[in-house]
Amino acid sequence: MAGFLGLSVLVFVSPASEASAKVFASQNQALAEAFPTATRIDRDTKILLKRHVEAITAITKETNQPKVVVLHTAWEGDVLLGYAHVDVHNVRTQPEAFLVVLTPEGNVRSVRILAFHEPLDYLPTDSWYEQFAGKTLEDRLRIGGDVHGVVGATLSAQAAADGVRRMLAYWEVLLKPAEVETQAP
Repeated sequence: MAGFLGLSVLVFVSPASEASAKVFASQNQALAEAFPTATRIDRDTKILLKRHVEAITAITKETNQPKVVVLHTAWEGDVLLGYAHVDVHNVRTQPEAFLVVLTPEGNVRSVRILAFHEPLDYLPTDSWYEQFAGKTLEDRLRIGGDVHGVVGATLSAQAAADGVRRMLAYWEVLLKPAEVETQAP
């Protein structure tokens, strides 16, 4: 199961889309670069219970939730560095994959595109993805609101905002430590 997500990114490639398909980084490479001081990065495959799916759906407003989610937790010794998830989804008709990295407190630290199988004209720039840094579930993540749109890449922008919101929901429902839950706002 070690390379499952990396393989799932490539499985979607059809001969017709190979000309525009681009893989920018492997899952392992992206995780190592996201957490350069990590002494270990744990991979946790979570099978979602009905209550998890319902809670994630309430946050994301997406009714088609996966039943299995793979999350990564990075450590430097016994210090938690953060969490990461490779979000794979279709933009228009072809998939993209990006890595969403969160701080231990559940704030977006970075978003990095790993693979994009739509025409590259529809791919937002790296600097566009940087606007997600610092976002939390308190942010609406609405294109044209707190997330800038991309002319000619509206579906890509919306897919990215949705993927970041999913990771924030996973943190809230599956990863949030009990001591964070009990802190006063």
